[in-house]
Amino acid sequence: MINFQTEYIAAGGNRHPAAADWDSTTGLLAYGSDRNVAIWDPLNKHHEGVFALLSGHSDDVNAVKFFHPAKDWPVLIISGSVDQTIRLWQADRMQDKVYSTVGIIEGHASSINCLAVVRGREILASGGADATIKIWKVDRLNHGWEISILQTIQTSPNFLPLALALSVLDKDNLLLAAAGTKANVYIYVTSQNGLTHQATLSGHEGWIRSLAITVENDDADGDLLLASASQDKYIRLWRIHKTDGSIQDRDQQLNESLNFESLLSNQTHKVRTVSNLFSLTFEALLLGHDDWIYTVAWQRNAGKIRLLSASADSSLAMWDTDIESGVWVCNTRLGEINAQKGSTTATGSMGGFWVGLWLNDGQSVVSLGRTGSWRLWNYDRDHQSWVHGVGISGHTKSVMDIAWARNGSYLLSTGSDQTTRLHAEWIGEGQRSWHEFVRPQIHGYDLNCIDTVGELRFVSGADEKLLRVFDEPKGTAELLRRLCGFQTASEQELPVAANVPVLGLSNKAIDPEAEKLSDQKRPLTEDSSPPAATSTNVAIQDKPRPPIEDDLARHTLWPESEKLYGHGYEISAVASSHDGSVIATACKASSLDHAVIRLFETRDWRALRPPLTAHSLTVTSLRFSSNDRYLLSTGRDRQWAVFERDEIDRSVFYLKAKKPKAHSRMILSACWAPSTVGRIFITAGRDKTCKIWDLAKTDKEATVTITASAPVTAVDVLHPLESMLVLAAADEDGDVTIYRIGKLTLTVNSSHKLEKL
Repeated sequence: MINFQTEYIAAGGNRHPAAADWDSTTGLLAYGSDRNVAIWDPLNKHHEGVFALLSGHSDDVNAVKFFHPAKDWPVLIISGSVDQTIRLWQADRMQDKVYSTVGIIEGHASSINCLAVVRGREILASGGADATIKIWKVDRLNHGWEISILQTIQTSPNFLPLALALSVLDKDNLLLAAAGTKANVYIYVTSQNGLTHQATLSGHEGWIRSLAITVENDDADGDLLLASASQDKYIRLWRIHKTDGSIQDRDQQLNESLNFESLLSNQTHKVRTVSNLFSLTFEALLLGHDDWIYTVAWQRNAGKIRLLSASADSSLAMWDTDIESGVWVCNTRLGEINAQKGSTTATGSMGGFWVGLWLNDGQSVVSLGRTGSWRLWNYDRDHQSWVHGVGISGHTKSVMDIAWARNGSYLLSTGSDQTTRLHAEWIGEGQRSWHEFVRPQIHGYDLNCIDTVGELRFVSGADEKLLRVFDEPKGTAELLRRLCGFQTASEQELPVAANVPVLGLSNKAIDPEAEKLSDQKRPLTEDSSPPAATSTNVAIQDKPRPPIEDDLARHTLWPESEKLYGHGYEISAVASSHDGSVIATACKASSLDHAVIRLFETRDWRALRPPLTAHSLTVTSLRFSSNDRYLLSTGRDRQWAVFERDEIDRSVFYLKAKKPKAHSRMILSACWAPSTVGRIFITAGRDKTCKIWDLAKTDKEATVTITASAPVTAVDVLHPLESMLVLAAADEDGDVTIYRIGKLTLTVNSSHKLEKL
C-alpha cells in the first residue's frame, strides 16, 4: 500500500484588492490564487504555509470573504470569480483542513469584482462587471444551504463596482457603500423598498479601489466610520452619525461662506431608515502615499481604532488619531523606502502592495505584493518595533516546468510569470517545512522549460531563441547549507554573487567588495540607477529563517554562465543527461527545418553536430534514460523517437527507432522507466491515453494503453518498489492519478486518484 500526503503547496496570490480576507475566529487567511482559493494560517508556529487549495472555479478568483451568518452557524468562505459565479465553502466537521463547496450562486452576467458581508447577518452583497450589485440571503437548512436573491441594484451609467462595504445601521436596517470606476461613493440604506440610493459622497479624483467600515466605539448608538481608498493617492474618512433631525447643517453653511475647496468639502448628507435619520459628513483626508491605494482595513482593540492602508508605492501605512489634537496621522510605515518602488518598477522590485490585512488583534499584518508573495510582520513589544515573520510565496501565472536536483534535495520551478524559483525544506527551530529559498532567475520573457545540470547548475528556456545556463553563487550555497543542511563539495569554485542591470536580461557575476569600492569612486548623477536585483552574501548571511520576499527578489540571483544559440524560434523543451555531460534542446516549429533537437556538450559548451532529426512539428518533451544511453523525444506530430548514444564516442547520437502516429493526437509528455526493468518508456497525449512501450518491440503497438478522463499533460515514474512500478499521470483538469504497474507484466494492477486540495 502506498500512502500520499500533501507536503507543500506554493501558490501565488491574485493581484486584486478584494481577493483576500482574514478571519479573527479561525485565524486563517483565504486568498485567490489563479482559479483556486488558498488557505493559510499566518500565525502557525510550524510555518506550514498553505494547507488547502479550494478548486471549483473555472476562471480567476477576484473576491474572497469569510462569512459568519449567525452565532451558531459554521464559518463559510465565499469566493467570487471571473467565471460569473459565487461559491460557498465549508470546512469538514471531521477534518478542519478539508473544505467542500456547499453552494453555488449564479446570476451575474459578467465577472464578480467584490463581495461584502455583515457578521451575524445572513446577507451577502456582490458587485459585478455587469454594472449590478446583487443582495443575497443565505439560509441554513437541514439538508444544506439555500441562497435566494433579495434585490438587484442597477448602478449608474459607466459605473462598475470595485468595492463594497456593508454594515448594520440600526436594528434590522443596513447601510451599503459602493465604489468603483467613478470618483464617488454611493450610499444605499434599507427602506420600505429594500436598499435604496440616498447619498453620493464626492471628493475623490480617481477610481476608488477599497472601502472599509467600522463602529467607532461600543456604544449602542456609536458612530460609524467609513474609509475610502482611491487611485488619487488619498484616503477619505466619512462619519455616519445618528441624529434627531433638529440640528441645522451649520458645517455646510460655513463651507459655503468660506468658499472651501471641493477637495475638503464638508457637505452634510442625510439618509433615513424606516425609523431613524442619519447624517454623513467628511471626517478626514489622509495624505502620505505616493501611488494608488489599493486597500484599507480597520482594526479595533481595547476601544481604539486604527486604519491600515496598502499602496502601489510598496508601503503599508498605519493610521490613528493623535491623543492631543485628534488629528489622523500615520504613525508606522512598513515596506520599501528607496528609489525603486511603485507598480512600474524594473524587474526584481516589489512592484507595489495589492492587499493589506490586520491579524491577531492588530499585533500582526500581512501584505500581498506584485510577485504573488505574502509578507508578514509581527509587533515586538519588547523592542516596540515591527519585525518580519515567515511569509509564503508562489508563482502568479502558469508553472510550465519543474526539475528536481539530482540528489532530490531541492525543487526548481519555472513559469509564465518570468521567474525561476528554488524550493527546499527548512530544518530549524525544532520543525521542518518547505519554503522558497532562492529566486535564481528573474527574466523578461515567459519561461517554458528547465532542467538541472549536475549539482550546482541549471539550464532554462524561454520565449526567446536561446537557452541560459546559471551557476549557484556562494551566498545561496551558504544559505542552503545553513538552513537546509545541503553540503556543496566545490563551494570554493562558485561565483561570488550576481546582479541584473535595469532593463537587462542577463544575470551578471559580480564581486560585492569590488562593486562596493567601484560605487564609492563613481560620482553620483541624476542618471545613476542601481541594478534591478543583486545577489550578495551580506544581504542573506546569518539570517536564521528563510529569506523574506525583499531578499528573494533582490539578493538570491544566480549568475548566468553561458548562452546556448542555434534555434530559430522560442524554446519548447530541454533535458540534461544524468551525468550532466550533454544537454538536449528543442524549439517551437512548424517545419522540418526547425523541428530538430540540438545537443550541447557541457564541458566546453560546444554544439554537437549535426542536430537530431525525426519530427516535423514542435518537440514537446525530451528525456534521457536513467543510464543516459537513450534520448526520448515526443512531438505535436503525434510521434515519438528514440536516439541511441554511441558507446565509444559519447558525443554521437543516432536514431534508434521512431513511431509515427503513436497517438491519435499530439503527445505532450514522456518518461523512461528505470533501466532495471528494461528499455521501457511511457508517452502521454491529448487523446486521453498513456501508452507503455518496450523499445525491443517498437515494430508493434504499445504494450499497454491506459485511458484517462482528460488529456494527459505530464507523466513520470518512481523507481521500482518491490515488484511494481509507480506511474503518476496528471491531466488537463488538474487531477493526478497514481497507477501501480506490474514490473514483469507491465499491466496496471490498481489506480488511485489523489484528492484535489
